[in-house]
Amino acid sequence: MSYPLVRDLAADGIPVTVTCRVLKIARQPYYRWLANPVTTAELDEAYRANALFDAHRDDPEFGYRFLVDEARDAGEPMTPRTAWKICSSNGWWSVFGKRKSGTKKAGPPVHDDLCAITDEKGRTRHEFTADAANRLWIGDITEHWTSEGKLYVCAFKDVYSNRIVGYSIDSRMKSRLAVTALNNAVARRGDVAGCVVHTDRGSQFRSRKFVHALNRHDMVGSMGRVGACGDNAAMESFFALLQKNVLDRRAWATREELRIAIVTWIERTYHRRRRQDRLGRLTPIEFETIMTTPATQAA
Repeated sequence: MSYPLVRDLAADGIPVTVTCRVLKIARQPYYRWLANPVTTAELDEAYRANALFDAHRDDPEFGYRFLVDEARDAGEPMTPRTAWKICSSNGWWSVFGKRKSGTKKAGPPVHDDLCAITDEKGRTRHEFTADAANRLWIGDITEHWTSEGKLYVCAFKDVYSNRIVGYSIDSRMKSRLAVTALNNAVARRGDVAGCVVHTDRGSQFRSRKFVHALNRHDMVGSMGRVGACGDNAAMESFFALLQKNVLDRRAWATREELRIAIVTWIERTYHRRRRQDRLGRLTPIEFETIMTTPATQAA
């Protein structure tokens, strides 16, 4: 736009008429712009863009749908469509790939798939088994609505005993949700060096923060294939139980109410009262107590 140049030249003493004639622009639109150089709509968009950019800079893995929530918390509410237009025009895409038309592809894995095996017919499937505690953990994230909005749960299960060794509950599905759950599990279990942690290709598990947490604890990451729901079926079976026994039992008014119900069910019912066939009709706590005591005594 040439209008700022016309204004600057006018301040230096060059008549507006002369400048407009040289630049071949009309004077009337210039004077309208001079009276109101930035429209209200443009100013609103600038504030929204600033909020989206700040959120994008803090969490580059977020797509525009998550950036909307961050901008709203920063005092700049907008519709997802508006956020998409601003992000699109400025090229603010998730680090895991620009939005494309057609089928949405999952992001690239950041770990090899260490739980995949090839059967006698040449088919790839997954085998989740462990002969001791802290050898193989599996993790996943689920969500549920409350009257206040969604609540997200990230949990990690030890395949050896089916015990939920760590979990995190939050109103945001950021990378810190997975990192906090992993750190809680490590704090509870102690020596976890060499433990394989298998997840799907969710952005939270592919984030730099989560990968750094694995490296910090000397753990080994593993990721399943795209579009293969059976790759993490062992963890999804736990979430199916949680859905049936807690999430879908009633409508939840607040996130805190649902959070307490989830923690109570995991710690009191699932760990200590729910007997499992794979564990010889023992609970996860009973199984670990019985199976680890002889080893401790022998040592």
